[in-house]
Formats: sequence, structure tokens, C-alpha cells
Amino acid sequence: MTDAQSIVFASSNAGKIRELDELLTPLGMQVKSQIELGVEPLPETAVTFVENAIVKARHASSITGLAAIADDSGLEVDALNGAPGLYSARFAAMHDAGSGDSDNNALLLKKLEGLADDERGARFRSVMVFLRHENDPSPIIAEGVWEGHILHSETSGGGFGYDPVFCNHDTNTATSLLDKHEKNRLSHRGQAVAQLIARLSDAYKPMSA
Repeated sequence: MTDAQSIVFASSNAGKIRELDELLTPLGMQVKSQIELGVEPLPETAVTFVENAIVKARHASSITGLAAIADDSGLEVDALNGAPGLYSARFAAMHDAGSGDSDNNALLLKKLEGLADDERGARFRSVMVFLRHENDPSPIIAEGVWEGHILHSETSGGGFGYDPVFCNHDTNTATSLLDKHEKNRLSHRGQAVAQLIARLSDAYKPMSA
């Protein structure tokens, strides 16, 4: 793969776009968000992370003519039977409790109120898909899982999404306290990207649509 190879990332999430750009720099990919390429996001109607990722990548590739990467990720909380899961980004909105990250965190803390640490197990899961073109019959699929538990209150710091309330078990601290390099190394998305990079380095061959 050359430095000139453009890849469309099928996401509208600024935090994810920024993280992926940093993580894929060593591979020499020129990552462009679907927003800057005029791709309107599709409704996420599939029932699994991998199906959602494939649908998003195929859509972005079909509009742009570029190879595409998409991910679907979410927070799975044991006490909530795996929720919010696929609906992590719109958890609060689905309960008429707001629509931002702080609303999602507030609702999650409310639902877990009174539970002890050992009852607050959770994990971030990320599934990442690479399509060489719209009709690629063999997409590359990578997955990362980051184990932890939900804190009893928000912790200030960086990051986005559920980072202020997720205590990762690698450092036993709130994810929001990690610097971006450490987070990229440890996180579910970092794990998935590392797998993807390894597989692309071994198997990628340019392919026309």
C-alpha cells in the first residue's frame, strides 16, 4: 500500500475519526471521514456489531469508490444484560433522557445505583471491517474487547463517550485519565486496529471494484 492510498472511514463520530487517524498513521493510510466525502450515514438497523460495520463500510465504498473501513462498537454492562450494547451512542435518547455523552453516563450511573463494584462488570467491544471495494466478497474483520467495570461517579479528564465512568482493568483507572497513546495501545478499538493492521500488512493487495 502506498502513502497515496485513500481510505474512507464510515463514521461521523469525531472522537473515533481522530483516534483511527492516529492509529493508522504507521500503515501510511490517508484516512478520510465519510462526512468530508459527502456520504450520508445509514440508519444502523442490524442486530450485531459485525453486520452494522459491514453495512456501513459497503455504503461508504459504494458512494466514494474507495476502500472503506467501518467499525461498530459499544459498552456491554453485565448487570444490564449487555446493554447499552449496539445502542451505546443513543442510550439516553432511547429513554428520553437527553442525547449527549453526559446524558448517557448519567443514565447508566442511575441504572446501576446501589450496586457494588463486583456487580458492575462491563466491557467495551469493537468490531472493525475493511472492504477493498463495495462488492468485496471477503472483508477483513477484526475485534477487540476491553474489560473493566463501571465507576460510581464520573471522573474528569479526557476521552469521550463512556470514558469518564469506565474503569479499565489494565490500569484500574478511569479511561478518561489515560493519555491518548496509552488508550490507543490498550483500548478495544486499539486492539481491533492492531489486528486490522497486521492482517492488512500480510494480505492487502489492491483490487478494483
